[in-house]
Amino acid sequence: MTLPEIGTLTSLPALDHPELLGHPVAEELARWARAGEVAVVEIDPDLADTAAMSEAYALPLSTGANCVVVAGRRDGEERIAACVVRADTRADVNNLVKRTLDVRKCSFLSMDRAVAESGMEYGGITPVGLPAHWRLLVDSRVGEMPVAIIGSGVRRSKLLVSGEVLAALPRAEVIDGLGI
Repeated sequence: MTLPEIGTLTSLPALDHPELLGHPVAEELARWARAGEVAVVEIDPDLADTAAMSEAYALPLSTGANCVVVAGRRDGEERIAACVVRADTRADVNNLVKRTLDVRKCSFLSMDRAVAESGMEYGGITPVGLPAHWRLLVDSRVGEMPVAIIGSGVRRSKLLVSGEVLAALPRAEVIDGLGI
């Protein structure tokens, strides 16, 4: 199987390089049938944020997919979701996400809490290996990406995966119009 590649980044089989992955990411990949289609690339951890990485490695923003974590409440129950959208869009948190979660108000989970609950580093949070009680919402346009650059659970690397494979993650809910 051919690993996804993009630009000048050196793709390595993610399963063969757990040292480049956050612990929850490595655990989920070890269980996932499609993990052989996922590559990892090592990057400068100071360039983990999407805009900085895109500029440093001459990659258009349209090659990245961001994972943002949001929460809302309904009847005393907290509802959390990770939203995956193309890096050149933003998640429609105040409309579509709020309606999808069936909450009155939706806001971003604090950085400290997202890091603590996901077991991943800030700047590396990814849809792979998320807590089981979080919903995973994926914009349908992400599913159309030939290769998406996403977090790896740590700041010093990124995963490369086709949008089709990303949309096939366990628990992924593919939603039209999630990214605006």
